[in-house]
Amino acid sequence: MAEKLKIKKGDEVIVTTGRDAGKKGSILKVLPKEGRVVVQGINLVKRHTKPSMADAGGIKEKELSIHVSNVALVDPKSGKATKVGYKVQKDGSKVRVAKASGETIA
Repeated sequence: MAEKLKIKKGDEVIVTTGRDAGKKGSILKVLPKEGRVVVQGINLVKRHTKPSMADAGGIKEKELSIHVSNVALVDPKSGKATKVGYKVQKDGSKVRVAKASGETIA
């Protein structure tokens, strides 16, 4: 069963480990069943593609997925890595909160 992830598509994240450690990017795709995310400009690989009717082919760069444990959400206040928590507001809505600064995450 897939574990619920606290990060969503469009979130700004920072890579904590691996060859891209310290780089920031936004999430393009979330794969909850595998526990992985695809981050823009992170974990780039070159793919040799054959020409087809739709595409000219050649050597293309694309992003591969990275494990969700290797990325952390960027704090909206400080710009550093933070954990994610939840808070129920007075009107009853549940929002995500950056643990480091207490700022709500859009």
